[in-house]
Amino acid sequence: MRSARSSALLFLLLGGCAVATTPDNQAVCDAYAAARSHVEVIVRGPVTRVLGVAPGRVSPHEGFLMRVRARCDLTVRVESNVFFTGRFPIARGERVQVKGEYEYYPRGGVIHWTHRDPRLRHQGGYVEVGGHWYG
Repeated sequence: MRSARSSALLFLLLGGCAVATTPDNQAVCDAYAAARSHVEVIVRGPVTRVLGVAPGRVSPHEGFLMRVRARCDLTVRVESNVFFTGRFPIARGERVQVKGEYEYYPRGGVIHWTHRDPRLRHQGGYVEVGGHWYG
């Protein structure tokens, strides 16, 4: 019985990260145009600049800029908590896929929560680089 409960819990924890994997760049364009925040998105695009690791409010975050193209052509910042994702190899020009929460800023916005939430109060996200998933 314990094994079945453990398996069910693992399924629920992983399910938040694995449910949706199809990019929808237009969702970011729409959120940006409407100045909306707290929008769950999955986007795919090239890295335009690597920002590296910097201390965060609570923990260090690795950041980069990526180009989101759909009916808009927008550059957004992506931030990942390295306590959850670890450091990942990323280079300018590399195509990445990101799942997280979009927050509006006039200069393009930011996608964060690109990792699991240890308190299980937020949908889990990820950064996919070179066929490897970090989150």
